[in-house]
Amino acid sequence: MDEEIMYWVGLNAFPGIGPVRFSLLYTYFGTAKNIWEAPEKTLLETNLPHTLVTSFVHFRKTFNIRNYIHALAEQHIGVLTKIDPRYPRLLKEIADAPILLYIKGRKGDRPIDMERTIAIVGTRRPTSYGIEMTKTIVSDLVASGITIVSGMAYGIDAVAQTTAIREGGKTIAVLGCGVDICAPAANRFIYDACTTGGYGAVISEMPLSIRPNKGLFPARNRIISGLSRAVVVIEGADNSGSLITARNAAEQGREVFAVPGPATSLMSKGPSKLIKSGAELAESADDILSGLGLAKFSVSENNKKTSAANDNTPNEQKLLDIIGQEPTHIDTLITRSGLTAGVVAATITVLELKRRVKDIGGKVYATNNR
Repeated sequence: MDEEIMYWVGLNAFPGIGPVRFSLLYTYFGTAKNIWEAPEKTLLETNLPHTLVTSFVHFRKTFNIRNYIHALAEQHIGVLTKIDPRYPRLLKEIADAPILLYIKGRKGDRPIDMERTIAIVGTRRPTSYGIEMTKTIVSDLVASGITIVSGMAYGIDAVAQTTAIREGGKTIAVLGCGVDICAPAANRFIYDACTTGGYGAVISEMPLSIRPNKGLFPARNRIISGLSRAVVVIEGADNSGSLITARNAAEQGREVFAVPGPATSLMSKGPSKLIKSGAELAESADDILSGLGLAKFSVSENNKKTSAANDNTPNEQKLLDIIGQEPTHIDTLITRSGLTAGVVAATITVLELKRRVKDIGGKVYATNNR
């Protein structure tokens, strides 16, 4: 990793320097390295609070940047700074764009289209109506080459991202914690598909090992909307957290769509409120695509499925060779393959997504051609 980028990473790891403060310091000092190495007296001259400067001076003495960079490499986590040409164009446009993004994901046979991104958000307690509408809309968006952005939360987020994956599309999961943490743990399927399956990526501005907490979600939500051409809200109470994401989108100049629901449902209150406030009504993917002026096109089956049979990693092939001999219990797979339990579980999840293997009961796996 370039030395200058190492100092971006170090500054991002310090909790007292956010995007706005970093921009001011970067303009003053010219490089991240200069900020990191600036004498305490010089830092005070920038009008930073004295307590913050004291904390920062202590932090940089105790934080080992090289060990941290090594940990990123070990976990196959990439870093994109705001000055990197690969940094998402849409996100860079927002006023408080993240200093950098941590990205965890395996490259698939088709790149993520960052110019055709739409966020799908909603309640954590969806009704059957909300679930069906989410599946229908996401399936149609994916069929037209849209990348689905969401927060990997329970409910509508999880339904949207799972649907995108099962339809062979791409999805970006924006976390309110470090990318080395799967949160919530129940959405491991989405996390594994994005990080090791080639179905997209997991991203965050949070340093490694930062646990999720409520205070971090507003910052996460502004990234969800910032990455997207539009935000679509599917179900939510009138005080739903998804309305915060919608508000972020409006402030960032993004389009906001809301899916109407039954007037008798509490989960329709949020979308109704948005529509009354000027959000566009969306009853289908066509409403969203036409509202954004995006051409509708069909992704061919060959291009749509990132999980081609000849796109197996060495670990995937190792498990397929074992399962191909006879149906095999996951414990036996761990023993025979020599891989750790975590690697086998993650790899099996990806192979299920690729429809190469199936669970025939009790964690016994067989190939799908049996």
